Amino acid sequence: MTEPNLPSRSPGHARASTAGQPFAATLLRLLTWLSPAFPTGAYAHSHGIEWAVESRDIRDAATLLIWLGDVLRHGAGRSDTILMRHAYRADTLDALTDLAELAAAAQPGRERRAESLGQGGAFTLAAAVWGSPLLATLADRVGAPGIAYPVALGALARAHGVDEDAAALGLLHAFTANLVSAAVRLVPLGQTAGLRVLAALEPVQHEVAAATLTATLDDLGGACFRSDIAAMRHETQHTRLFRT
Repeated sequence: MTEPNLPSRSPGHARASTAGQPFAATLLRLLTWLSPAFPTGAYAHSHGIEWAVESRDIRDAATLLIWLGDVLRHGAGRSDTILMRHAYRADTLDALTDLAELAAAAQPGRERRAESLGQGGAFTLAAAVWGSPLLATLADRVGAPGIAYPVALGALARAHGVDEDAAALGLLHAFTANLVSAAVRLVPLGQTAGLRVLAALEPVQHEVAAATLTATLDDLGGACFRSDIAAMRHETQHTRLFRT
């Protein structure tokens, strides 16, 4: 198979256009890819929140806000954004392959690994509608266990000229919104309470997007141990509505 060329990156993060395409046009694609309706199966994952609710770590909007703020700053929110940015910037298919393998190996537990790789695989298949030879080639190269979701998003965003910073902020928002939606169903919370949490986390998403702009792969890692334990405990939780 002929390897597709990786598109060049335009300098800076200009909003008027990216890689010669109007920002509004690429924004539409990004909104589609990160929509809850995009078939990645994200709705089936709680990222350990189901166990956190059962253990009473999360019991209302206030405790959910604290939990998600930590996950964004010190957990998968930060790490996934770093991975997405480096996938976006990868200048060779070899570098992208190495990053996909690192992302798969860096997951802290079985369910977290299944969550990221499962969504990444579904994202890759659905993205074929827009034409994604790079992702198809990467999937063939990596084989099992597959491409982690943030790596797939970063590669596709660059291939279609989507602004890197917009993709980073979009990833953080979609991740946060999905977990808020899970908590609304699990705690349970009212829709308005969930929206208040989502609104309160907007500054945190901007903070993490800015902090990851200059992060290297050596900065991968986290200190969100309770969230990691929650994901591991969920594997043997007696009653489960979510896959993770």
